[in-house]
Amino acid sequence: MRRHKPLTLSLTLTLTLTLASSRSFAQRAMGARDLWSLGRVGAPALSPDGKQVLYTVTRYDLDALKSKTEIWGAPVAGGAATVVKSPGSAPAWSPDGKQFAYIAGGQVHIGERQITNLPNGAAGPIVWSRDGTKLLVSSNVTPAGDSLAVRLARIAGGKSQAKLYDELGYRHWDEWEDGDRSHVFAVDVATGQATDVTPGSYDTPPIALAGFQDYDISPDGSEIVFTRNARVPTMVGTGNDIFFVPASGGEPRRLGKSDANENSPVYSPDGRYVAYLAMQRPGFEADRTQLVVYDRKTQQTRSLTDALDLSVDFFTWSPDAKTIYFLAGDQIYHSIFKVALDGKPPVKITTGTYNSALSVAPDGKTFVVARQSVAAPVELFAIDAKGKTLRQLTHVNDELLKQLALQSAEPFWFRGADDAQVQGFIVKPPNFDAAKKYPVVYLIHGGPQGVWPDSWSYRWNPNMFAAPGYVVVAVNPRGSTGYGQKFTDEISQDWGGKVFTDLMKGLDYALATFPFLDTARVAAAGASYGGYMVNWINGHTNRFKALIEHDGMFNTHSAYGSTEELWFPEWEFGGVPWQRPELYDKWNPANYAQNMRTPTLVIHGALDYRLSLEQGLMAFTTLRRQNVPAQLLYFPDEGHWVLKPANAFVWWAAMLGWLDKYIGTPAATS
Repeated sequence: MRRHKPLTLSLTLTLTLTLASSRSFAQRAMGARDLWSLGRVGAPALSPDGKQVLYTVTRYDLDALKSKTEIWGAPVAGGAATVVKSPGSAPAWSPDGKQFAYIAGGQVHIGERQITNLPNGAAGPIVWSRDGTKLLVSSNVTPAGDSLAVRLARIAGGKSQAKLYDELGYRHWDEWEDGDRSHVFAVDVATGQATDVTPGSYDTPPIALAGFQDYDISPDGSEIVFTRNARVPTMVGTGNDIFFVPASGGEPRRLGKSDANENSPVYSPDGRYVAYLAMQRPGFEADRTQLVVYDRKTQQTRSLTDALDLSVDFFTWSPDAKTIYFLAGDQIYHSIFKVALDGKPPVKITTGTYNSALSVAPDGKTFVVARQSVAAPVELFAIDAKGKTLRQLTHVNDELLKQLALQSAEPFWFRGADDAQVQGFIVKPPNFDAAKKYPVVYLIHGGPQGVWPDSWSYRWNPNMFAAPGYVVVAVNPRGSTGYGQKFTDEISQDWGGKVFTDLMKGLDYALATFPFLDTARVAAAGASYGGYMVNWINGHTNRFKALIEHDGMFNTHSAYGSTEELWFPEWEFGGVPWQRPELYDKWNPANYAQNMRTPTLVIHGALDYRLSLEQGLMAFTTLRRQNVPAQLLYFPDEGHWVLKPANAFVWWAAMLGWLDKYIGTPAATS
């Protein structure tokens, strides 16, 4: 059999990436190297006196293809920011505000002193005890004894990479299970002695559906709360639970009896309550997430967000323990809310902004938020208790952003399936001229319980797609989050139904409403569920000139047998395929292969265990076997996402080159 070399990127594709550098105007279009040159700002950590904020900045050396994370500090009242630790990550102030702990070289440090010496390193978040004598961190633990894995390795003198499993959950995302478990350790600050406070053959925090902070220590130091999935095999259900254990050790006590996902337990400052996040339906990973409080005195629990039909994903206590501030997806934004423990409904503090992290000053009057948009990467801002912006605290990317012609998201609404209100937005290209006609790139988000938000992305960045001269159209159809749980639910067991109608009607609306869109030059692109929908589209309409399918599902039956989180297909298709084959068949793109005629770029990573490589191979083989123009872009060292800068450059070049080939050069005509 003859062997052929893979297709190489042509000069045209390379020029697509460097198009921005040839512009003569003051602001230029963004290129892939620009995107990866931006500093990535982390979550804020306010000092106990509220005067200083710590945060991380990660930058990539694009020649060495390495990243470096540093800890920076800035005064909340305004002023110059400075590097306070390099390298360093996960900063956490001590309760007295005189020092902070951080992770460097895989271990916890305070100042220049290394605190931990854990064999498998330490991971954050770092949680201090109220008296400042202990820290909680997580670390992997290798089970003691002559395990099966150890015996197998000994047989071949350590030279075999063979693995043997007898339970599900044998791999996750892009890693094979190695037998290690994640445990929580209590570390004595003075001596560095680390004690495993969650022993056993379970992962704490859990490896799937974990929260923003899955362990905490009570203010009096007597008790530790943590999240654990005690079900085996762990990949069959979503039942993470909240457990309590005495700080001195003992048998953990499970809170409640729910089989649905619970996570992120945090003690109130006065120690009376534990707040946490909870879903209601077992087996569903995108159920409405409520903010719940457990009263340690009465041993009763109650939801604080019953009146809010949105999902909470982060919260923090007020210093007086009377109010909780939280974040929730709110249409295309991420809004800040507050709710009191007195039973009154939540109150929205911010509107029309995307806030990805939040820290509250001790007086409860000033917040520091991580804020972003489609047109701007994360920077930190100080706002007041009413949501008014006081000042921008960080300016990590100012110099580069001044050079780039970035466009904001422009929202619109239309009527989708069943006459429901559906939201989308457009992003225009640099130097936009309303008198011209522009090719359209229609983006389809993953999930399927996901959303196209007004936020920055280092992967599917709308401004990167728009940069060569395309108009990006993005729609949030059924299944999208931030529009109420009913809207989210209406995609489950209906993968090609109302969501497909929403998408087609959204495109129809955009093409009819915006006269600068070229109706004859439209392409669609998506990843994960978006990749599935691209495959579905290919079998159900020929309205697109080109398609891009990244890590999508092509065959529902084989995808079930090769994915690692089994609760997902079992919920989405109503059970296992041998008991409910009708839904697996009904929504199977492979069943419509004979209709697929649109030129398609298929992209897949070998380390994608959510939707395994065979899905991409089947899509590409099916298209080429029918002589449909197609390319396969294969990444042997990527999983469900493209995370390495060199691969990202190839990824962007291939996608923009494919678009250029089939919907024309974006030199729009008047």
